Amino acid sequence: MKLEDFNALPIARAEAALLECCGSTRWASRLAAQRPFAGLNDLCEAADSIWLNLEPVDWLEAFSRHPQIGEKPAIGPDSSRKWAEGEQSGARSATEDVRTRLAQGNRVYREKFGYIFIVCATGKSADEMLALLEQRLQNDPAHELKIAVQQQRLITRLRLEKLLAPERSSQ
Repeated sequence: MKLEDFNALPIARAEAALLECCGSTRWASRLAAQRPFAGLNDLCEAADSIWLNLEPVDWLEAFSRHPQIGEKPAIGPDSSRKWAEGEQSGARSATEDVRTRLAQGNRVYREKFGYIFIVCATGKSADEMLALLEQRLQNDPAHELKIAVQQQRLITRLRLEKLLAPERSSQ
């Protein structure tokens, strides 16, 4: 979709499109309400600003709509499921040992922090994601939430670019 098409969508359809990029309903609602955007950079800057000023409950809502690293997404719109599968493609080639350790680490992470391990997986191998997971398990909850928020912000930016791919290629 082009940015001009996104800007012209009815509010409910714009929010639905944004929810494919980030699972926070408050974020999607606030961002859709700020349209029209002059360019992709303006959209991304507004998206970041809104995201970073939300409450933890909004961040947790977005996190809850992600599949765990190494798992296939079971729910969600087609495009966000495909995006998640592509973003986590490095996990598909993992050895059995790494898959087992990722699954184990995911369980420990959820028990410790109360949400799934969020990482911008694009371009990362399964071994790299496992190393990050094991490293981040050492964090205290407040510090880890800050990291997870930034990782979700990066994921959202990539997905906004994918949503508006024709716009990006014309810039």
